[in-house]
Amino acid sequence: MTPRLQEQFDKQVLPALQEKLGRKNRLDLPKVDKIVVSMGVGSAISDKKHLEEAVSAMTEITGQKPQICKARQSVAGFKLREGQAIGCKVTLRGPRMYEFLDRLISLVLPRVRDFRGLKPTAFDGNGNYSLGLTEQLVFPELNPDKYVRPQGMNIAICCTGGSDDESRELLRGFGMPFQTPETAT
Repeated sequence: MTPRLQEQFDKQVLPALQEKLGRKNRLDLPKVDKIVVSMGVGSAISDKKHLEEAVSAMTEITGQKPQICKARQSVAGFKLREGQAIGCKVTLRGPRMYEFLDRLISLVLPRVRDFRGLKPTAFDGNGNYSLGLTEQLVFPELNPDKYVRPQGMNIAICCTGGSDDESRELLRGFGMPFQTPETAT
């Protein structure tokens, strides 16, 4: 079964992008390549249980087992040793990526407290968009009784095409709620 957002991409977003960008070749248009969801768990230095909790939450959120990230170098000020586990990440592609993006746009972002839209300038210059969530419990899959410790996450949406403007139009086509100039603060 094809995800709803992938069908929307094929039937609505691609033709609209072709018209807006003036290109005939569908392969030349921007598309979402992958989504990387990561959690840094600094408190895992003192308590390993915090990292296990983050891994469990990310597995429920993404439907995929995360990769454990280890420290590259030692930092004495943070009591951090090289090779110590301090975070986790998941790379989503294909149908899982579209399902996650659909849930992010339609369910999660509207549940964020005091949400006024995403910054339209958070692109990296190559068309990739990054955003951060301060609370993982905005995902409806998570049981608030099980995950009592607040944990944030970073979400990087990697797009092909190479230009911020083209990627912004692609994400707008998906329904990404960007701030408008009158609502920006």
